[in-house]
Amino acid sequence: MPGLMAIVKVSTRSQPKAVAGAVAGIIRSGESVEMQAVGAGAVNQAVKAAAVARVFLTDDGIDVVCIPRFLQISIDGEERMAIEISVERR
Repeated sequence: MPGLMAIVKVSTRSQPKAVAGAVAGIIRSGESVEMQAVGAGAVNQAVKAAAVARVFLTDDGIDVVCIPRFLQISIDGEERMAIEISVERR
C-alpha cells in the first residue's frame, strides 16, 4: 500500500546484507523505509545496507534515494540522538 513507512532499527551488530534484503523487500511491496541508527557503528552499518539495497533494487529496475536526518529518540527513558535514513522510490 503506497504511502506507508516501515521502520528498521539498525545496530552495530546488524549485518548490512540482511538489512538490505529487508529494506529491498519493503520497497518492492510499495512502502518506504526509515532506518534508525544510534552511534557511529550503527550508522556505518545502515549506510552500507542502503548501498547494498540500492544494488538489489537496481537489478529489479527500481531506483531509490536515501535522505538522512537527525532524530531525537528515547531509549530506556534516556534521550539519544539518532540518524534516520529514509529510503524511498525515486
